[in-house]
Amino acid sequence: MYAIVEINGQQFKVEEGKKLFVNHIKDAEEGKTVEFDKVLLVDNDGTVTVGAPTVDGAKVVAEVVNPLVKGDKVVVFKMKRRKDSRKKNGHRTHFTQVEVKSINA
Repeated sequence: MYAIVEINGQQFKVEEGKKLFVNHIKDAEEGKTVEFDKVLLVDNDGTVTVGAPTVDGAKVVAEVVNPLVKGDKVVVFKMKRRKDSRKKNGHRTHFTQVEVKSINA
C-alpha cells in the first residue's frame, strides 16, 4: 500500500515504515506525530483511488525522527568576465526527517 501526499508544497510517494526528508516543519518536535491530509492518490493492493483534488477521509500519520537536518551546502557563484564583477552566495536547505507510521484511507 502506498500513497502520494503533498507536504509543504512537494509531492512524495509514501509507504509504511519509509523515512522521508521533507521541507522543514516549524512546529515539529522529536517523537511527536504529524498528520498529512492532502492525500492525492492511494493504492491499496492494486485498487487505485485518485482524488479530485484530494481523497476524502484519507490521511497519513508520521512520526518526527529528526526535526532539523541541514542539507548539503550549495555555492552560487556569478561572474561576468572582464568586468571585475563577482558575486559569491550560498545556502543550506533545512529538512525535517519523518517516518511514516500508517496510511489511513
